[in-house]
Amino acid sequence: MAIKAPSSLLMLLGTVFLASVCVSSRSDQDQENPFIFNSNRFQTLFENENGHIRLLQRFDKRSKIFENLQNYRLLEYHSKPHTLFLPQHNDADFILAVLSGKAILTVLNPNNRNSFNLERGDTIKLPAGSIAYLANRDDNQDLRVLDLAIPVNRPGQFQSFSLSGNQNQQSFFSGFSKNILEAAFNANYEEIERVLIEEQEPQHRRGLRDRRHKQSQEADVIVKVSREQIEELSRHAKSSSRRSASSESASRRSASSESAPFNLRSHEPIYSNEFGNFFEITPEKNPQLQDLDILVNYAEIREGSLLLPHFNSRATVIVAVEEGKGEFELVGQRNENQQEQREYEEDEQQQERSQQVQRYRARLSPGDVYVIPAGHPIVVKASSDLSLLGFGINAENNQRNFLAGEEDNVISQIERPVKEVAFPGSAQDVESLLKNQRQSYFANAQPQQREREEGRSQRQREPISSILGAF
Repeated sequence: MAIKAPSSLLMLLGTVFLASVCVSSRSDQDQENPFIFNSNRFQTLFENENGHIRLLQRFDKRSKIFENLQNYRLLEYHSKPHTLFLPQHNDADFILAVLSGKAILTVLNPNNRNSFNLERGDTIKLPAGSIAYLANRDDNQDLRVLDLAIPVNRPGQFQSFSLSGNQNQQSFFSGFSKNILEAAFNANYEEIERVLIEEQEPQHRRGLRDRRHKQSQEADVIVKVSREQIEELSRHAKSSSRRSASSESASRRSASSESAPFNLRSHEPIYSNEFGNFFEITPEKNPQLQDLDILVNYAEIREGSLLLPHFNSRATVIVAVEEGKGEFELVGQRNENQQEQREYEEDEQQQERSQQVQRYRARLSPGDVYVIPAGHPIVVKASSDLSLLGFGINAENNQRNFLAGEEDNVISQIERPVKEVAFPGSAQDVESLLKNQRQSYFANAQPQQREREEGRSQRQREPISSILGAF
């Protein structure tokens, strides 16, 4: 059975129009925001009463700015307690991250197998071609897993090859001829067919199927298993990666880092204060991420707080909303919401218009995904406690530059003579303004407005046509 990302996806109903502001003219206009992928842009691939698998719309079908993401796809796995995703392999590398629940991931190798108990925050690389199966080992909680897939054959398209067969899907063994299978297994074809290939539904599943209200063509990709079977799988699984880094010897970490899961929360956050925490693992620090040039980060933003304005120098970050609600403002250029541009539009006038700064804003809810292209400033506000999981593409040597805050503020590094000519205010005014924010990385989203600031001149308050003025 093939999981195949279509070359063109039908636009789902309910296209979201968001307010976009062109700073140069300061006029509001409703345009589609290409940086937000609401949860309804996931296409259901498999679904039954045990769970589902969903695939997000191709990034490069939304905007030309995402052309470098044409070979990256995002999948969501969701399964109920005591269920199993049946064994399969894919022609794609996967970066798997557990959003909620507890799982047992088993990865088969030619001479052995590795099983891991996974918990929320655990992340692991599943190399292309690895036969694997995933069980929800929790008694009560659903399992939610997010996968970043990087196909190895065709850009943006990958296939899943199922090891087992049933009435709804074929085993890849059924693709071989009878005489080849007899020679390969040194057995009669009838025995091989009965044991490995036969697509008749086993008796113990037939009663369960009869009780289903509705099932898709791929209904048996996720099956129910017993508590005893879960316990048997657990006996062979290694403990979760959620542990203190200091409790593990350096030699053991080195030996296991090539295949073992890692948990972002087992490390100290790189940014932290009373308003939020930001965890990140970069390819320079993890062998599993190095060859794919990917970083993984996790942000916790407290209710009523901001992740301060910043931009990434090289990485394009795909961010999924795990929990909570909020909104983001991203600064781009005027024409980035256009899916296609004709050659005759690429004249001097069009190029001039493309330099006009534009604000893209969107509300965020669980299941939504948004993309931050490299170089694009962004700020995120939490209206409730907000948890975000991010995958960064082209991550090696990425630098995160903050535009506000006390620490790591790149604007504060500008020399005074340059500040004098770069901004409407004087260098002294700029430096005084930057010192107003005593927090770093995260801050209160609704600070008290001081009356003395209201008397500032119109010249100092007017937005300038720059990335700062767009927020």
